[in-house]
Parts: sequence; C-alpha cells; structure tokens
Amino acid sequence: MLNEKIRIRLKAYDHRVLDQSTAEIVETAKRTGARVAGPIPLPTVKNKWTVLRSPHVDKKSREQFEIRTHKRLMDILDPTPQTVDALMKLDLPAVLMWRLRRSAGN
Repeated sequence: MLNEKIRIRLKAYDHRVLDQSTAEIVETAKRTGARVAGPIPLPTVKNKWTVLRSPHVDKKSREQFEIRTHKRLMDILDPTPQTVDALMKLDLPAVLMWRLRRSAGN
C-alpha cells in the first residue's frame, strides 16, 4: 500500500518568522487530520563578506557582514484533500522561502 506524503522545506533569514510559520503549518495539518513529522532543523548557512571601509588610504580598515539562512524540514504523512487545500490557502510571510513536494512514500 502506497502512503502519500508532502515534504515541505522552509528557509528564512529570521528564525522567529520561520518557527512561527512552521507552528502554523503543523497546526493546520493536524486540524485536517494528517500526521506531521518534524519540523526538523537543518544546518544554518552562514554567508560572510569583508568589505574595505575606504578604497584608498585605509586599506587595513575593513568591515565584516554576515547573513544567516535558517532551514526547517517537515513531512506531512497521509494528507487528505482538505490538508492540501488548507496548506495552499495559508497566508505565509513574504520573507519565507518554501517548497512543497508531494510524493508517494513506502
């Protein structure tokens, strides 16, 4: 028997927005009768840049910047049609990047 599952990957620069959105997705999925595995925190990606403060005189004076990308992974097991409709109607923040994949699991 094939069990369907929906895998959701979420990315955001602000971890508070990410945690709030995952809680909203979990609550929506459970309310429609599906089981949820996760959210599983994935490793945070840190991008760092070093920039010269002044282009001419002060070559040794530099400024450093960092941006962190936080990620979460969650599976919704045995989704019902109401689950899919509810997930598509969710109003998630614009700063959140997410990808939804539907597949048949074993």
